Amino acid sequence: MSPANFFAGPFRGRLTTAIVLVSACCAPFAPLAFAGGDLAASEPTSLPPAQAAAPRSDPKPLPPIDSTTDGSVIVEARDAQRRGDRRRLGALRDAAVSSHHPLAMWADYWELGSRLASASTMEVDAFYGRWPGSYVEDRLRNDWLLVVGRRRDWATFARDFARYRMNDDREVTCYALLTQHLAGQDVNEPGRVAWFAQRDADDGCHVLAATLVRDKALTAADVWQKMRLSIELNRPKAAKQAAALISGGTARAVAALIDSPARYLMVDIATPKRKGGGPRATAPAPAAVFVQSPELSALAVMRMATNDPPAAARELHRPWATAMAPELAATAWAAVAKEAALNLQPEAFGYFSHAFALQQKSASNNKLDKPEQRGSGLWSDDTCAWAVRAALRSSAPAPERWTLVAAAIDAMSPIEQKEPAWVYWKARATQALAEAGPAGDPARLAAHHMLGTIASPLHFYGKLANEDLGGSLVLPVAPAALSVQERATAQANPGLTRALQMMAIGLRSEGVREWNFSLRGMSDRELLAAAQVACDREIWDRCINTSDRTKVDVDMAQRFPTPLRSEVVEASRQIGLDPAYVYGLIRQESRFIVNAQSEVGASGLMQVMPATAKWTAKKIGLPFTPGMISDRAVNIKIGTNYLKLVLDSFDGSAALATAAYNAGPSRSRRWREGVVSMETAAWAESIPFNETRDYVKKVLSNATLYSALLKSVATPGLKSRMGASIGAGASDNAAAAQVDKTVP
Repeated sequence: MSPANFFAGPFRGRLTTAIVLVSACCAPFAPLAFAGGDLAASEPTSLPPAQAAAPRSDPKPLPPIDSTTDGSVIVEARDAQRRGDRRRLGALRDAAVSSHHPLAMWADYWELGSRLASASTMEVDAFYGRWPGSYVEDRLRNDWLLVVGRRRDWATFARDFARYRMNDDREVTCYALLTQHLAGQDVNEPGRVAWFAQRDADDGCHVLAATLVRDKALTAADVWQKMRLSIELNRPKAAKQAAALISGGTARAVAALIDSPARYLMVDIATPKRKGGGPRATAPAPAAVFVQSPELSALAVMRMATNDPPAAARELHRPWATAMAPELAATAWAAVAKEAALNLQPEAFGYFSHAFALQQKSASNNKLDKPEQRGSGLWSDDTCAWAVRAALRSSAPAPERWTLVAAAIDAMSPIEQKEPAWVYWKARATQALAEAGPAGDPARLAAHHMLGTIASPLHFYGKLANEDLGGSLVLPVAPAALSVQERATAQANPGLTRALQMMAIGLRSEGVREWNFSLRGMSDRELLAAAQVACDREIWDRCINTSDRTKVDVDMAQRFPTPLRSEVVEASRQIGLDPAYVYGLIRQESRFIVNAQSEVGASGLMQVMPATAKWTAKKIGLPFTPGMISDRAVNIKIGTNYLKLVLDSFDGSAALATAAYNAGPSRSRRWREGVVSMETAAWAESIPFNETRDYVKKVLSNATLYSALLKSVATPGLKSRMGASIGAGASDNAAAAQVDKTVP
């Protein structure tokens, strides 16, 4: 539907209702009128003129604005905001508000946001008063909290933070903890956690950490741990920011080792020092003489490992490294092991085993330390996860592999250990390590219990656990039908209505944010009703994602819809492809958004890249021009044929083919190299790309459910669909070679 037709289209008859709902949500809403070029209000709650805040240097007259019939004024306001055209944006905001446009709050938000750094508290409070309870009110509050935090206006911050509902901004969280600390509250542990969770350098978390360090609530050990985590997670700015809390010399050294870890290690360790501690005059000296310590050298090795794990491992065999304290050496080895595991290098298992041995030695030497101050708790959950994956992929004897799996999961944070993936693999490790006979019965019983806690038909590891326990796929019982009142309440929800309007005029991102905000606090029944609003309008991503939020009432028709059923089933069966597999893939690729476009250029329901579409069309003899990929029938035909070609090239391995569809056939084949025979679930877990790993598990899990929903003659379980194992060379056939050589 075009933006111009939205307000007169399917919503005809509901436009007045939408305006009334917005007014009710945002009352009191004063009528506004133009006066002398500025907006003048007949009531005290009026909107201050936008033009007063924007320079009027452009003498050219603005084009006329018609905001009464469609959403173009809002689209144009968004475009003006992106261009930085504050004058035009102010005029568009004024026009949208004066006409009581149902989406005027968005233009108001963009206009005030464009000058928020210089806005007054009074202006911001007036905005809150105009749009109480709305998404844009809370969105602006988030933005304003960042502004007043940088101003160090803690009184205003504390007042506004108490009304902040989304509470999903890490920097705002750090500012909030700082205000609590300044008020005398104990925020030492949550402050440490928030700082460690910082994605990269920002003001809020840095000023919190600096204050806690100054007040001795954070120790030097905490700062060094933050640096290690930042280096491991490739957050160089955060590492440098933390280093400055130790000393200027430390900050310069960290900057140097981030820039060139090999050079830092060569100068500061390998080169003999002359009297005074500087490098020899004949050595290739750095621009400045940096401080050197085992902690800094360990950071340099960790940084080196991101590009060359074997070289970093060689550094750790040198005399200076072997003299490090066991705990520091263990951390360095774990970082090297993680990078090796990410590169699927077989040495990763040995590196991790050595790291855990060193950590155990450190724990033995420090028996009086608090548990959280020793052991692998100093390693990130991501490092521990890669230890599990390295063990699953290893060809080492089974007892050694499963011992490392169990140790790595035990080293995770308590929250991470509860993730279904790690519950599943901990149960498997417990089973494998159980003693034979009655002596092992308690361990086997514990493993059985662990599997039972996650068994579910709704997710990958839940299905595996259920099958391990001997269960078969049983779909959840459909919830009671929604009542007329439940549906009417959802249809009348102001936030959902605005979200649909934003999506209809092409502002999908903003509409999705408004939609998700409106779901906060909803019960299962309310979520099902909201999901049905989206389903009825064939906005399938909101239908699925909203229904996915329910805890008890599970509506499989909402979560796993089958739009375009005849087209998908016919296209699949024509080429011998399982329609359930295709549906599982489309659900993950595009959520059935026909005109979906990815950041990298993939298009349509099956998210086909232009070059892949051209290649596939040629292979199947389909006359093709680039614009055809947007046609849903062509998109389905090309996508299904490409999937079939890839599946055949992998001898029918759905796991390998699914990974190939997402990341490319050559990568999928490379990830299988070096594996003699590996359980398919373990191979999927060891995929080094986070997106592809998640994608493979979800597509195969989806396909299993769609098979039951489509009432296939035979509904294979997840394990049957995946295949028992994956091994190198199992599918090196002519089709594979052809696909690898020619596919884009």
